[in-house]
Amino acid sequence: MASLGVLKEKVPGENRVAIVPDVLPSLSKLGLDILVESGAGANAGYCDQDYIDKGAQVLAHGYDVLGKANIVCLIHPLKLEDIPFCAENAILIALMYPLLNLELIKEIAAHNLTAFSLDLIPRISRAQAMDPLSSQSTVSGYKSVILAAHTLPKFLPMLTTPAGTIPPCKVFVIGAGVAGLQAIATARRLGALVEAYDIRPVAKEQVESLGAKFVDLPIVARDVEDRSGYAKAQSEDFYAKQRQLIIDQCKKADIVITTALVPGIKAPKLISKEAIENMKPGTVVVDLAAEQGGNCELTVPGKTVVHNHVVIHGPLNLPSSMAPQASFFYAKNIQSFLSLFFKENKLSIHWEDEIIKNTLVVREGKIVHEKVLAALNQQLR
Repeated sequence: MASLGVLKEKVPGENRVAIVPDVLPSLSKLGLDILVESGAGANAGYCDQDYIDKGAQVLAHGYDVLGKANIVCLIHPLKLEDIPFCAENAILIALMYPLLNLELIKEIAAHNLTAFSLDLIPRISRAQAMDPLSSQSTVSGYKSVILAAHTLPKFLPMLTTPAGTIPPCKVFVIGAGVAGLQAIATARRLGALVEAYDIRPVAKEQVESLGAKFVDLPIVARDVEDRSGYAKAQSEDFYAKQRQLIIDQCKKADIVITTALVPGIKAPKLISKEAIENMKPGTVVVDLAAEQGGNCELTVPGKTVVHNHVVIHGPLNLPSSMAPQASFFYAKNIQSFLSLFFKENKLSIHWEDEIIKNTLVVREGKIVHEKVLAALNQQLR
């Protein structure tokens, strides 16, 4: 039987684990023995005994797992110094962001390993259950509202009391992808009035289905999505009108949540210093694009700053703050992805499968992903 290795994440502040005990029976049915580093799930609320009870073998050290596992699943990729300890011909699965980690990819290839990057999962219906960017964005969208509500010195819902009536607070969400839609739904459940903006007209129906108002821009965007479903560049006239719309909306809001991201590049700057200075004192901004520089001009990644009495949160890795459920989502993504690797309890990868081809970065020591190869060639010039 093939073996699957589960390691403790080494990135500081990371509490999640790639595989949780609940999915072990399903992985065993695929034909996998499970090897777990001791303490791998502790920060997410899963003790070693939880894994043992589901049939896993717990090993004392991560290097023991690496040396025996045919497949290694992680959230963050292995460190460079850990690659030499991998078993021969091992398969690595993680959120590798290969264009940002070219040296790591070269090291993986040098040791004749195979690597799949889950951030490259294609946006097709068959792959939805395998997409950790979506599952973790669900966590971020929810937590962004909780963070904002905790900071805001106001009630979110309308309250009618003998002492008078308090109106509901107003929330403005920029970007109606998975994180944005979850933020809208959470803010609505807490009783806030919610408005949302997205460059994609198709988002209007989704926003309104959650009980929020979609904010229309008085200029039509052209050819708004690429093949991956992300926004494409527009004219300068469009961006000028967009900036003014955001300034006008932010003036009215008590909470602003930004979620605009395109994988692999800097986040677009949508909220200017001018917009911040036009907001009401006490307004809270939660910038979910902080890890890629932020949608707000004044965002400091990993910090909370106050400018002109406006609080601006730039949180990093919000899913880690809800590690038990975020880990569960991620593990279910892995479970679905690994189902492509096995046939009749034997490792049998169909290399021409669309999902496999999109996520495969290195195959048996050969770098095969076109964008990664192009980036490496550019590096040599």
